[in-house]
This record gives sequence, structure tokens and C-alpha cells, in this order.
Amino acid sequence: MTDPTSVTTGQAAGSCPFHDIRTIPTDGTPLTPSPTLAEWREEGAATPLHYTDGHDGWIVTRHELARLVLEDTRFSQQPQRLPGETQDACGDGPDQQEPALDDEALAAMRVANLLGLDSPQHTRVRRAILGRFSVRAVRGYEADVAAIVARQLEHLRAMGSPADVTTHFAQPISAAVHSRVLGIPQSHTDQFSTLFVGTSTAQQKMTIVREVLAIKRENLSDDVISELIRSELTDAEIAGVTFVLFTSGRDSVAYMIATTTVALLSHPEQLNALRDDPSLITGATEEFMRYGAMFITLFSRTATEDVDFGDVQIKKGDSVSVSPVASNRDERRFENPDEFDITRDAYGHLGFGHGLHGCVGQQLARLEIRQAITQLLAGLPGLRLVEAEQEHPMPFAHPVATYEAGSVVVAWDSRG
Repeated sequence: MTDPTSVTTGQAAGSCPFHDIRTIPTDGTPLTPSPTLAEWREEGAATPLHYTDGHDGWIVTRHELARLVLEDTRFSQQPQRLPGETQDACGDGPDQQEPALDDEALAAMRVANLLGLDSPQHTRVRRAILGRFSVRAVRGYEADVAAIVARQLEHLRAMGSPADVTTHFAQPISAAVHSRVLGIPQSHTDQFSTLFVGTSTAQQKMTIVREVLAIKRENLSDDVISELIRSELTDAEIAGVTFVLFTSGRDSVAYMIATTTVALLSHPEQLNALRDDPSLITGATEEFMRYGAMFITLFSRTATEDVDFGDVQIKKGDSVSVSPVASNRDERRFENPDEFDITRDAYGHLGFGHGLHGCVGQQLARLEIRQAITQLLAGLPGLRLVEAEQEHPMPFAHPVATYEAGSVVVAWDSRG
């Protein structure tokens, strides 16, 4: 049996030597991460990791060091190295490049891609949207989010039992809330769902971003895009950050709704506790994020100077990938971390990242997850799991290394 922590590149006509590469293990699932991550965590706070460009850096699997790295300004978002086997090491590696964006789009992404910027530019761009995702601002979205969830629940119920929670509940909710909060006009909401929930090129995505911005400039309202247009950001920065907002967050919310459904239906004692006391949902949401984290690794950070963390010394130029999945199950931080317990204090998890690059929309995500799970449990009596694709290892959803929700088929008791 092949060791999942080591990928061996074969030899073709003697032209490519054998070599062992430590890469992200692929034998895990959202609720049962690969045991290799726990083994690495026991080895040390950080473990050597190979990247697709041939660079050997690190993966952080312990909670304390993960937080320190994410807080440390001596780490840069650039270059954005991806963990994995060296591409084209023997001239036949996988090509994961998307079709190129046009020059104007590339320029916009260079100045406004929040996932790849360092301060002060990151701070400048993030500040323009931060107020729209504050705790106070998100409270103002609660009625709209509740209504969106209720409508989608009616759609799910009308489909009849059994049905796929991911396709017919989680994904439509996340797309509709995204459209409402960002301010995507009704004329483009279906196209947004098609391009951003389905498969499309980066250039196709940028095209709808430009169309929406053109419409919004003539119809400013009370939403994130209008706030950006009113801000002091340049046109390029507005286009770039809008593109990032369109592409980020929606998929992770859908993932969490679907994966939380699997977790609860697979742990009847936790499901019953939440049914008996719906007020537990606020704290339970933190446990959902801890236990079912999506990100095996975040985008890598690269040391701009030598950094000494005691037992771990990172050299200038070394890239480091923080693992929320592994850190969230660190027994040094969470007691009995492999147990799913909605009554535990799970605050401090890294499901939303941490530090300056922590998820800007995390309060909105919490609201969506709370509403979706609360209404799903209340609205479908006898809810039970039929099958979940994510119970078996699946290809990662992104080269950074994130779990895929997969189909989650549930059944329920019909009324009357």
C-alpha cells in the first residue's frame, strides 16, 4: 500500500530519477482527516512540506504555532506557492493554469487580490469593505438571510424526500446571500450562480464583474459594491476586490452547511441535543467550524527574514502552509479534539483563518450557517442521512488543499 505522505515520481526510460516527496495526504475526509496530519503534529509543530515549484517549505499542524505564523508580519503572501508534487519535474507534470486574464484584469488583481497582498496595500483595500461585514452590519442582514433560507427550504421540501442538501439547499443559499449582500443586480443573479457555483474561466468571471460594476455605478444602493464604488479605491482596485469577493466565501459557506448536516446526522446524540435546545446553535457553530474545517492548508506565507520559533527555525525564503484542519484537532488546545461536541468551547478555532488575513466575511458566514441548520432541523421532521459523498476521500476542491462538500443526500418524514 502506498504511503499517503510520500509520492514517488516514476522513472521513464531512465530520464527521471526516483525521489520521495512529502505532500498533503489525500486519504482524509472532512469529518475524518488523514491520520498522517496527527502523526506530523506529534513529530513537531511544523513538518517539512514539498511545493509544486520544487521548493521545500513547511506545514504547521499545531494550534499555537499556527496562530503565531498567521499573526507574524515577517511572513509575506508572496510568492503564492502551492503544496504538492513538483509540476513538470520530468516534463510531463500536470498543467493547472487557467486561461490567462486580459492585461487590465491582471493589473486589477495585482493591486486588489486580498489573498495575495501584504500591508499597507492589503490594509487599504480591506478597510474599504470591512465595515460591511462587521458584527453590527451582519445583524442588519439577519431577516434577509432568514427569508432566503426559508424559501430554499420550501424548494427542498417541494422536491420531495430524498434530496441533495448540497445542490438544492446549501449552494443556492450561499449564492443568494452573496448576491444580496454584495449587491448583484437581479439581472445578473442567475448568471452569477451559473458562473461561480458551476465551472467557468477566470476571464468569464471577470466579465460579469465588469458588467455588474457598470450597472452599479448608475444605481448605487446600500450594499458592498456600492460602498466600494463610493470609496477612495481606484477603478482597478474596485474591480480586483470585487472579483475576489465574487469568488471567495460562497463555496466555503455551502461546504459548511452540507458538512455540518453530515456531522449532525452522523452523531444522533448531538443532533438531539440541538433539537432539544436550539439556543445551543451559536456555540455549536464554532464547533461546526472546528470539527469540519474545509481548509487542509491556507494560502502559504513566505518568510521575509529568518524567523525563530524556538523548536522551529524558518529560513528567509521558506514558505509555510498553516493547516486549520490539523490545528483544530490539536489536543494541546482542544480536549478530546476528535470528538464532535456542540457544547464544548470551540472558540479560537482556525476555521476562518486568523490575523490580518482572517476571513473578512466570517460573521456573515456564521449567520448563514446558523440559519440554515436551525431551519433545516426544524423544518424537516425525521431528517436522516441517506448517503454522503464526502464520507469517502474525494479530490481536493482547490490546489491549495481544501475538502469538497460532495453530494449529501438526506431523507425526511412527509407531513400528513
